Amino acid sequence: MNRDWETLLVEERTDRVVVTLHRPEARNAINARMIDELHDVCALLERDPRLLLLIGHGGVFAGGADIGELLHRGRDEALRGINSRLFERIHRLPMPTVAAVDGWALGGGAELAYACDIRIAGPDARFGNPEPALGILAAAGACWRLRELVGESLAKQVLLAGRVLDAQAALAAGLVIDVVPAPTLPTAAHELLDRMARSSAVALRLTKLVADAPGVHPLADDLAQAALFEGPDKQERMTRFLAKKESMT
Repeated sequence: MNRDWETLLVEERTDRVVVTLHRPEARNAINARMIDELHDVCALLERDPRLLLLIGHGGVFAGGADIGELLHRGRDEALRGINSRLFERIHRLPMPTVAAVDGWALGGGAELAYACDIRIAGPDARFGNPEPALGILAAAGACWRLRELVGESLAKQVLLAGRVLDAQAALAAGLVIDVVPAPTLPTAAHELLDRMARSSAVALRLTKLVADAPGVHPLADDLAQAALFEGPDKQERMTRFLAKKESMT
């Protein structure tokens, strides 16, 4: 994609797109410009499905939404769902998404991480939703998505009691897949994507689609599997597996 990015660093690879949130002057706070640019990234990945890695610049994932902009938003902006529509679009991208979180992921930053399929953390990662302290609620997915991720009790501790989940608490709750030393976080995130990239791309897409489908099982499972059973990936991969197994006996 040829464009000038103001709030993101975007690296396109053959099998993935790496997006770094880059507003160092504001702890990578999510402002309207970043929202627009992330929509452009989504459009790119909808046209050309690839894995997505989101990471924050400078030891911070995202310190929240831009409070200076939120102060001037009213009822009409709330009803437009400026942040929530973007995060839902990210959640529904065709291929898996990974958030590599070190440092603060607060408010909208946490909700952006929750919208990804998988999160991996550095030791200083902190997840929190302090919106009620600012007179608002976490309206971009945390009120329901966090409950799905960690359960009702822990979600309410974060949303109502202002609990901040550190990296180890996030790991214990299943919110993150692993906690790794900060210097190795990008490498560990790419290794995770490498593992997924070795799978069949079409199988990953359909698995994600079925896993996210509400209340249509087992029909959705059967239809997706039927499509995969007739595809070349299954034939090639299973034939290769059986040949390798036979050569080892």
